[in-house]
Amino acid sequence: MELKSQFEQAVTESKALSQKPDNSTLLSLYSLYKQSTEGDVSNDAPSNPFDFVAKAKYNAWEEQKGKTKEAAMQEYIDLVTKLKG
Repeated sequence: MELKSQFEQAVTESKALSQKPDNSTLLSLYSLYKQSTEGDVSNDAPSNPFDFVAKAKYNAWEEQKGKTKEAAMQEYIDLVTKLKG
């Protein structure tokens, strides 16, 4: 199966996991998804210092900087596979 198809299947499966992942894992899923679909983060960091969720998401995505979309897709697929058990 082509990588993009596997990625799209993993995205679907991630929404149907039997258990909700912890926040750290959710941030990993988010950042890998964003890196896979949009590439490196290109917007500014959130300006509200009290918007902790937005800041955490931004930082997680920024940590993926430089990773190819294909590598991010494969990591996302691997993480969802691991979460499915």
